Amino acid sequence: MTTDFQQAREALGRRLRELRGQRTQRDLAALLQWPQAKVSKLETGRQTATPEDLTAWATATGHPSTAGELTARLQGLETHTRSWRRQLRAGHRPVQDVLTIEYERSTELRAWQGSMVVGMLQTADYARHVFGHYAELQQSPRDVEDAVRARIARQALLYEPGRVFHILLWEAALYACVAPRDVLAGQMDRLASVIGLDTVQLGIVPFGAQLAIPPANAFWLYDDRLAIVEDWHAELWLDDAETVTLYRRVWDTLAAAAVYGTQARRLLARARAQAADLA
Repeated sequence: MTTDFQQAREALGRRLRELRGQRTQRDLAALLQWPQAKVSKLETGRQTATPEDLTAWATATGHPSTAGELTARLQGLETHTRSWRRQLRAGHRPVQDVLTIEYERSTELRAWQGSMVVGMLQTADYARHVFGHYAELQQSPRDVEDAVRARIARQALLYEPGRVFHILLWEAALYACVAPRDVLAGQMDRLASVIGLDTVQLGIVPFGAQLAIPPANAFWLYDDRLAIVEDWHAELWLDDAETVTLYRRVWDTLAAAAVYGTQARRLLARARAQAADLA
């Protein structure tokens, strides 16, 4: 969890404590029919409130008019750190729909992914396994087919003139067995098929490439306005200019080690041959 996020959560907790006034935590918990521990965790920033929690708190403390203020604070807190627990309450499809809006708003997109194939280039079969694994990990609703349809539908943007996708993969992503071998073989064919498109620049960083920085977290850059960084607990949506510039510098550094065109095809062919041999 980021320091800024925790500080914002603690600030919200202090505001909740202020609204509680002279009531004890035990009295407020009884009024809300919550465990006292929940009241304590919300006030100390050890638990993130839901909008329903904040509305109930405002009403129970006699300050119903503050519900809007509290909710706005929560929205500000979640602007940069969007926990998977919250995002996936209704499944993976809504998350895909939100991302599609950002793709449609952008004309120049950059991606780095070192552990698997990026969603914009996934086959339906590959995406199906990825969503299934994440649904199990996050214990979220299994709307896998809806999520797959949304992801594949978004790929139509790859063929729209005026939009360019600069995508970097580490060679390791070609071998990660997140799907059966026959699916991986088909996925390599899909990657090879986009090489040469005027809207897609696919680079692969080979295993033996000299790297100036470690191939760390996956991220997307949407024009020069937004970086979305993936972690296990959350996505970070970062829109301040200094941070976006940093991620662009990371991307440029990794891109300097990548191969394109015929050399990239060779790496894909080698990965496909291994997947096919072991299928």
